Amino acid sequence: MSEWLVLALAMAAASAVVLTIAVLNNRRIGEDDDPSETPDVIEYMTMMIGVVYAIVLGLAIAGVWEGRGAAQEYVRQEAQALHEVSVRSAVYPADVRSRIRADVDAYVHHVVHDEWRAMSEHGALTEEGTRLLAKVRTDVTQYRPRNDHEGQAYQPLVDEVAAADDARSARGQSAGATMPGVVWFGLIIGALVTVGLLFTLQIRRTFRELLLAGLFSVLIAFLLFLIWDFDSPFGREISATAAPFLDLFPRAAGG
Repeated sequence: MSEWLVLALAMAAASAVVLTIAVLNNRRIGEDDDPSETPDVIEYMTMMIGVVYAIVLGLAIAGVWEGRGAAQEYVRQEAQALHEVSVRSAVYPADVRSRIRADVDAYVHHVVHDEWRAMSEHGALTEEGTRLLAKVRTDVTQYRPRNDHEGQAYQPLVDEVAAADDARSARGQSAGATMPGVVWFGLIIGALVTVGLLFTLQIRRTFRELLLAGLFSVLIAFLLFLIWDFDSPFGREISATAAPFLDLFPRAAGG
């Protein structure tokens, strides 16, 4: 099921529940009931709880968005480092250069087509990816420069492989969910409390009041969905992409 369909169903369900409760609750109110009799303290508490929950939602969204941005940056750093390895190996003999570039291409192809799926489904890197990157490292580190020009290129190449390995490790650490379960518990309970407090304000069956109550519940459902979608940087619709690899290694786009 598409995540956007899930979002639409969640918002529709949240709105339907709130409106149904509002209508049923209104039927129990007598004709002589005066909504202006709602104590001021209830209105104040409702406002304050709404403000506090809005701050919590904002911090949660900022946190998962920052995590997604960091994950995308790790991907860019890894792709750029591997691109530098492939380009700078041009100073080496043809057979060495071809071997390094072929192994880099094999690793990138594996990341784009296999490891990305593993991160999405299991939240972890693959052993094959580790092996392929280790092969690139071996190609670079075991070659003995034959002249000063090759010697000057050797250490930068080693550093770029190390940078790619470091970025890959960071990418793997970002593959899983970033929000602890206790935070999700607080967000969901806070949403129920915040929406539930609407009924303390004696919502009437006027179109304006029902529309505002429905839109408020839909907004809360959408924001929670947004946090959930960003919470897995590599596993949801709005997630980090392999675009940096595909931009620098166009041949990796093939199956």
